[in-house]
Amino acid sequence: MRYTVQFATIQALKLSLFFISLVLYFSLVRKDPEGELWTTVLKCLPIVALMFYVLVKGFSLNKHFRRSQLILLGLVFSCGGDALLNVNLFPFGMVSFGVAHIFYISAFGWHPLKWVIGVCLYIPVTVFVILVHKHLDEVLIIGVPIYCVLITTMLWRSLARAVEIKSFLTIFCAVGAVLFVISDALIAVTMFLSVQLPSPRLLIMITYYAAQFAIALSTADDGPSPPCKNKNK
Repeated sequence: MRYTVQFATIQALKLSLFFISLVLYFSLVRKDPEGELWTTVLKCLPIVALMFYVLVKGFSLNKHFRRSQLILLGLVFSCGGDALLNVNLFPFGMVSFGVAHIFYISAFGWHPLKWVIGVCLYIPVTVFVILVHKHLDEVLIIGVPIYCVLITTMLWRSLARAVEIKSFLTIFCAVGAVLFVISDALIAVTMFLSVQLPSPRLLIMITYYAAQFAIALSTADDGPSPPCKNKNK
């Protein structure tokens, strides 16, 4: 118990920049940004803080930190996507986030497969793509289905990992993946279906930052396994 509290305290200290950047963003950016440089910086700052966390919590370029490396790359491309969306380059932002999901998928892995989870996720996503298909232009008519496949696969792999390992970090990461899908779904229904939501920016950004936080935190236990003690000693 004492070790758990100490571990949580250390992680919170390393994440302090993330929490500070969240306060700055939500307190200073009061409305939907119009592409200003300062709102772009504030929007990206929490993700940069999470990148910093992945590096300072313990990081190396060797194989023991493979998951941290992949999630760090996912955060880098997420940050790029945030910047592109903030300056109204939606298709390019979607591509950047698509690349981020590829890195997250690689980080979560393909074993165990848990294909039933995947099937249960792809069916409603397919229905959703069919519903919004007629509202898409020439670029998004191809990009949106591809992106939906990528983010759904990311969710599938995080859920499969959580079901198999059943640790706090894997379950919390899976919750984060769910929130990521919710955040993007909110963007889709407001942008493509013209659904009016109360405070849509707040709903989208709160779920988004919570998602990225959970995914980044899942690297807290990444690294080489501690050496096993010899029971004969």
